[in-house]
Amino acid sequence: MLLAEAGTTGEPSMLTTFVLPLVLMFAVFYFLLIRPQQKKQKARNLMLGDLKKGDKVITIGGIHGTIFEITDDMVVLQINDATKMTFDRSAVNGVKTD
Repeated sequence: MLLAEAGTTGEPSMLTTFVLPLVLMFAVFYFLLIRPQQKKQKARNLMLGDLKKGDKVITIGGIHGTIFEITDDMVVLQINDATKMTFDRSAVNGVKTD
């Protein structure tokens, strides 16, 4: 009986006043925040997976070097003729393209 009275008075239903704005907010957050971050993470994981010996890379600390040796979780960078440094694979920020 209350439902019939609420429908006849012209008041908006609970669906339009409470649920619909929450769904719209989630959709906005998904398309503006979550989805772009997932794409960025996927591209980074692909880049880290494609690393190979001889690639010129930049670390997250800004060190430029050439991959001298690579394993599943470690990368040895040759900085100059005499200097080699070991980093975690996740420390590579990007591959330099000349």
